[in-house]
Amino acid sequence: MTPKQVDALHAKMLHKRLYIIFSEPTEKTGDRRKIFPKHIEYQLKIEREGKLFAAGPFVDAKGKPQGPGMIVVRAKNMAAAKKIAEADPFHKQGFRKFRIQAWDVNEGGFNLHVKFSDGSYTLD
Repeated sequence: MTPKQVDALHAKMLHKRLYIIFSEPTEKTGDRRKIFPKHIEYQLKIEREGKLFAAGPFVDAKGKPQGPGMIVVRAKNMAAAKKIAEADPFHKQGFRKFRIQAWDVNEGGFNLHVKFSDGSYTLD
């Protein structure tokens, strides 16, 4: 493929800017489980607002959560993404710390199959 062909392909790509919030536990002691429901409520709130693209913990080979996690958000800029991250109860209470990385989605995709008859779906 020539550089010109690569440039032409690249120009057609999505170029969707998202922000990845890498979240990891701090050394703070206390019962994190008391904060977890508030964290989930917050995640659902930003999902309803259209800000949350995806979120979840990193897991080991057996699927067990390992502590760190990732929250991918839609935001106008880094400052807006930071406000979203700072408002998470785990971050506000100091049980987790975060760093943010801008991410441009260019390649990839997903398959969604919806059955109208029973309201079921599969996402690959």
